[in-house]
Amino acid sequence: MSRLLQMDQLGLRLGSGPAAPELGPFNLTLQAGERVAILGPSGAGKSSLLRLMAGELRPQRGQLRLDGRPLQDWPAAALALRRAVLPQQHAVAFGLPVELVVSLGRVAQAARDGDPQQAQIVAAALQQAQAGHLAGRRFDSLSGGEQARVQMARVFAQAWDCEAGLLLVDEPLAALDPGLALELMERWRRFAAARGHALVAVLHDLNLAMQNFERLWLLQAGRLLADCGAVPAALPLLEQLYGVRLRLLRDGEGSALVASLAPAAAPRRVA
Repeated sequence: MSRLLQMDQLGLRLGSGPAAPELGPFNLTLQAGERVAILGPSGAGKSSLLRLMAGELRPQRGQLRLDGRPLQDWPAAALALRRAVLPQQHAVAFGLPVELVVSLGRVAQAARDGDPQQAQIVAAALQQAQAGHLAGRRFDSLSGGEQARVQMARVFAQAWDCEAGLLLVDEPLAALDPGLALELMERWRRFAAARGHALVAVLHDLNLAMQNFERLWLLQAGRLLADCGAVPAALPLLEQLYGVRLRLLRDGEGSALVASLAPAAAPRRVA
């Protein structure tokens, strides 16, 4: 695997004034093809870290490099061909057709070569997100879960025909029922693996994180508590992170499940 993203002393202050919480500093490296889950209690800074990585927030200190090049030096069109982002909020200002929302992920490709396969890729991306039946609908007529799947399809369409890219997703399964969430998590995994994309996801579900990701970034109060493998040995760190006692269970197929047994002292919420 090649180094894709490098954070060196990356950080910023979230707000103004001496009492404003700080995010970072982060010293982290992401390889092409890796799957990383960002975990932490509410307000820990997970979404802010993802926005820093996406270039939506500008760091006040440190350096962020994509493929060895400072992120701020990437032209917007070139960055769109390597990095796709799924934010928490899925609002679209107008009642756009579903296919048009998905095709927005193809703007950079269209500007580069006219994107002759756009219609086929949009349709395939909708199928990948289990949203093919939503074609022809208006985005603003959809439920929250349906809108989430259309936005997933937009990210799939954007990263469809590139390799070793970066997928940054914030709570991609929050509005979905458990069965659909499990299926779509598997589709995220397969999609990224087939193209060598690195997948970084903000999650609250410990089961999804432990079963589907190789690596965990644990955030507490805007700081990195740990960068560790998604393995049983990480449980003491997760207990410290969330202030609960946890037990690792295994089903007949050997899958690891995390169950909360009892609350412990609540972690301090700062960022």
